[in-house]
Amino acid sequence: MSDTITTTELSAGTWTIDPVHSAISFSVRHLMVSKVRGNFDTFSGAITVAEDGTPSVTAEIDVTSINTNNEQRDGHIKSADFFDAGQFPTATFVSKSVAKKGGDYVLTGDFTLKGVTKTVDLDLEFNGVNPGMGQGEVAGFEASIELNRKDFGIDIDMPLETGGTVVGDKIKIVLEIEANKA
Repeated sequence: MSDTITTTELSAGTWTIDPVHSAISFSVRHLMVSKVRGNFDTFSGAITVAEDGTPSVTAEIDVTSINTNNEQRDGHIKSADFFDAGQFPTATFVSKSVAKKGGDYVLTGDFTLKGVTKTVDLDLEFNGVNPGMGQGEVAGFEASIELNRKDFGIDIDMPLETGGTVVGDKIKIVLEIEANKA
């Protein structure tokens, strides 16, 4: 048995994000000295590769599926102070382009959160394609981005009496994606 994994380019067609083997996580500064980490447990998306090799990506995140391992905090994040999940239950991403950046890529697209759409750039690493385990080809990707929450209307300020804020402005998001060829 070999430890070598064969990788090839992403072939034309639709690749569906496999939520069982994927993760969307985030971290944000808390009390100026540590970080709160969490995940979104429910999301979906697809990568479509045209015959000429041009890729496009669409994704949707159920923001009500936020999980920081603290039910009270999760409830507050879903409230109008942060996501206003009752009015805006999903965040979406629709790609505009993919460009080579050294050995990796930059995925540019429109990200919508809390009703606000901004064009963003994700640093993207393509991990290759594997023939899979009898269920068809599988592709792997890792992407990351740092967003300012205030750019998306999440502008609650909870100042500390010693200076600074309870929640930082910058949110680091990491996507670990496995996609199956449809």
